[in-house]
Amino acid sequence: MKKVLITGSNGLLGQKLVELLIRKKEFEIIATARGENRLPSALTGYTYYRLDITNEGQVLSLVEETKPHYIINTAAMTNVDQCETDRNECWKLNVEAVKYLIEAAKSTKSLLLHLSTDFIFDGTAGPYEEEAEANPLSYYGQSKLAAEQLIINSDIKWAIARTVLVYGIAHDMSRTNIILWVKKSLEEGKTINVVDDQWRTPTLAEDLAMGCYLIIKNEAEGIFNISGKDLLTPYQMALKTADFFKLDTSLINKTDSTKFTQPAKRPPRTGFVIEKAIRMLDYNPVSFEEGIDFVAKQVK
Repeated sequence: MKKVLITGSNGLLGQKLVELLIRKKEFEIIATARGENRLPSALTGYTYYRLDITNEGQVLSLVEETKPHYIINTAAMTNVDQCETDRNECWKLNVEAVKYLIEAAKSTKSLLLHLSTDFIFDGTAGPYEEEAEANPLSYYGQSKLAAEQLIINSDIKWAIARTVLVYGIAHDMSRTNIILWVKKSLEEGKTINVVDDQWRTPTLAEDLAMGCYLIIKNEAEGIFNISGKDLLTPYQMALKTADFFKLDTSLINKTDSTKFTQPAKRPPRTGFVIEKAIRMLDYNPVSFEEGIDFVAKQVK
């Protein structure tokens, strides 16, 4: 049985990956995160280790001890504005830590699957294919691109899964997403302002986990776009959410990104072309409407 070591198992994607891989029964799962294990107590069939991936010694010794066939790195600092204002911490987690994972993967000949983002692009020409030229607008995007370049230029077996605007329900409800935010706001009768000048292909967390599984199952190397298939603005996402829950769409105001002041610049039009993942991995994501339905069932 092949071993998979997952970093960031307390995060949304980390949780979904552990749950998915346990069901697949073909891997031995090593879940790791910085603090206490936050996976559901009823979930069994994996081993948990505390791991701070910014600590080189910890990374090398745990990988040496467990000797995984695959390392899936979902751990990152993903708050775009926080990355802009706390650049040292961002670089430590998003770049330095990746160096240690590469080093560790090299010593055990593991395949390293690293998660990346649409924010490596400037958003002038989306949706993007895997070969498109990167040009990040934010420090977060710069850090994720730097990590990609480290991996691409290494001599290990590697894959990169790039994704866009991941949404879903963490079992401990530790984070919100556009669907929950719109639902809650409208149920409380609040008016919300939602931008209509940014385009994304929103990705259900379960689909992203499945994409990661398909990459390691096929031992596929290289870069793969793993996202949803619908190109939408947040305003369109909000309308679809309101329609699904039969809430008042007149409470949703269309606005544009110039009305918000945020430390980090956002790319206007990203989104991904996912033909390669469909063709090579048999990846098949849900539509955004199906994703809302999925989230709604989990909230219940």
